[in-house]
Amino acid sequence: MKRSPLPHGAAYAVLASLVGVVIVVSIAIFLTAGGSDDRPADRAHEARRSAAPAATGGWVGAWSTSPAVAEADTPQGLPGRSIRNVLHTTLAGSSARVHLSNLFGTTPLTVSHASLALAATPGGPAAVPGSMRALTFGGRSTVTIPAGRATVSDPVRFAVGYAADLMVTTYSPTPSGPVTLHPYARQTAYLANGDRVEDTEAGAYTAKSPYWRYVTGVDVWSTEARGSVVALGDSITDGVSSTVGANRRWTDFLADRLRSEPDAPRYGVLNQGISGNRILLGGQGTSPANNPSALERFDRDVLSRAGVRVVVVELGVNDILRRPKQADPARIVAGLRQLVERAHARGVRVVGSTLTPISGHKGVVPEQEVVRQGVNTEIRAGGVFDHVVDFDRALRDPANPQQLLPAYDCGDHLHPSDAGYRAMADALDLDGLKSRPVAAAL
Repeated sequence: MKRSPLPHGAAYAVLASLVGVVIVVSIAIFLTAGGSDDRPADRAHEARRSAAPAATGGWVGAWSTSPAVAEADTPQGLPGRSIRNVLHTTLAGSSARVHLSNLFGTTPLTVSHASLALAATPGGPAAVPGSMRALTFGGRSTVTIPAGRATVSDPVRFAVGYAADLMVTTYSPTPSGPVTLHPYARQTAYLANGDRVEDTEAGAYTAKSPYWRYVTGVDVWSTEARGSVVALGDSITDGVSSTVGANRRWTDFLADRLRSEPDAPRYGVLNQGISGNRILLGGQGTSPANNPSALERFDRDVLSRAGVRVVVVELGVNDILRRPKQADPARIVAGLRQLVERAHARGVRVVGSTLTPISGHKGVVPEQEVVRQGVNTEIRAGGVFDHVVDFDRALRDPANPQQLLPAYDCGDHLHPSDAGYRAMADALDLDGLKSRPVAAAL
């Protein structure tokens, strides 16, 4: 039997229904393509992937720091205050995204407002007019980060220059757990009462702080950089004795070399130093969770960073100095080899440093110098790292090789001066950062 044609309105309604079904199915496929886990960090990841710029290039780390401790006396976090962190970039790019961490929090952290801007003056709290950008997370201005977790903002179109001072500002309206902190920023941060996240003027930011809070990284979309080099280390990499606000850590000097020398690899430089950090054991003070060991934090602080191609490991001194003190060089070297194995499994090259002089530092005894020399003998013999940088030789006094050269000594006979940090950066063979990883002789 021949069917009557549908009226035009009915036909249109059927067609619209079919289109709607197709759209719903397509959205469902898109939302489930990355897995069914509906965590805030995963939703942000989907948004980042879809919003990435179309131009040729890639996301590369331009700045980072390691979450190190839970801030003392902040059991409720810092609700009702705006925190403005100042960061110094090592790469230029056309867009940016920001990493936030609640690693040491004991309850979820709600950030209801966050922003990124260019500092109007080096290290200052005021923004360049027109540079302020509100940050979103999965398309929303508010993000809740579970305890022990981290998240990344959606990308924002933002012209980031090399060696620029950026400001990342966060506001949390409600109490949370302890603040996740990097205590030795060697950079001034600022705090204001109330939600002053998008203030371009500095007037409300009357409190100063020597810490970085919550923020742990900034990636940029770069068409020039070929990746990043991550420095994994202790207080010497953290730069605890460098001039505050001057960006004179050895990693800063390395970034200058990578930018200025014609044959240098175009890498961003990411500083993952933590003061007091050890290879084998974590914990500091009364909290065993604070200051996680290199073995514990390696995946999070090194292998997860955007564009990582090579890691420079400067660690081992605190294994000798801090209780319980390691008296067997073989144990320290074995820990270093574990790091190399894990890096190689991800195709990451490892440059390792010798342990720098400690003689003359408070409490150091001759037996500890013997351990240091034993570790350095193994490192120099090869078979531990893909390439060796001899920071010991670069910093020591030729007339007294167990001690720092006076010009490179900040005064405590352990940490370098600004000149010493420059000498460390100059000691790195940039060709050693270029090659593909080779299998270490284990």
